[in-house]
Amino acid sequence: MVERCPEVSGNKINGLGEVNVRRPKVVFWALNPDDIAYGDVQKWFYTVQPDSAVMREERAKRQVVLDAVLPDVHSVITEQSGKDWTVLLERFVEAGECEMVGVTALRDEWVFEGQEVLFSNIIVLGFQHDYDEIKYAPDFRAGVEVVRQYGRAAAASKKITGWLREEGWDAEAATGPMAGKILMIPPALECGFGELGKHGSLINPEFGSSFRLSAVLTNAPFAPTQKRAFGVDDFCTKCRICEDACPPMAINPDKKTVRGEERWYVDFDKCIPYFAENSGCAICIAECPWSRPGLGFNLAAKLAKRADRKPC
Repeated sequence: MVERCPEVSGNKINGLGEVNVRRPKVVFWALNPDDIAYGDVQKWFYTVQPDSAVMREERAKRQVVLDAVLPDVHSVITEQSGKDWTVLLERFVEAGECEMVGVTALRDEWVFEGQEVLFSNIIVLGFQHDYDEIKYAPDFRAGVEVVRQYGRAAAASKKITGWLREEGWDAEAATGPMAGKILMIPPALECGFGELGKHGSLINPEFGSSFRLSAVLTNAPFAPTQKRAFGVDDFCTKCRICEDACPPMAINPDKKTVRGEERWYVDFDKCIPYFAENSGCAICIAECPWSRPGLGFNLAAKLAKRADRKPC
């Protein structure tokens, strides 16, 4: 595995230690692996996976979704208030297409270097893992669950994209795990999906860290949803569960400066070899206390009470 890693550090590509804000560079999950330094590692990831009929089936389902042709943009534009547009997104949650939606204005620093995005807004969608499956991480069983949720993520983002195009608004679906054009965690933070945890993933009371993301880019005038904070940052400062559970010890105990922002950061050079050798990981997501069903709301309530007791 080590011989497949390039000489350049993935942390350097990610901008670790840089004090100036800049666009991110794709370090892994490139649409074309030959375009990135860690392309050989990405390609090798697939060669070590167990032969699994279930995994093949889930990937095939996702590919059908990805290959589906979107409708043309209707010539007549539907006009309504930004608030009404945002309210309409809730029907996709009610229908079980996704578990969470949010909207925010797209920022240039979320767009990967070399990509051009002409849309002004980003809709972020969340998809909850089945805890009884993801808890087996890093077993391959958890990997199947990850691919299953990425399949749902692709289906929902394309469905919303198609809906907007039929309403006369151009839109573009964005779905993982491939990097595509944009980062997804920063806009998810901005539109109310939660806070960044020590393990580098989102945390919220509803789903803990146990969910995946997809997005839709559009100029439709959605009203933004509110950013949320409920004490995760302070909690992670004192908690070491994911840090201690990480086999390659990739989770930093302290925040780092990354492309001009001080935040939690996972050491790429330690994480990705283990990730590739084990056909995925997700141990930190499964072990995070917030991810245990029903526990997140209790933790959020306790943190709120603690905050109320603090002197002004």
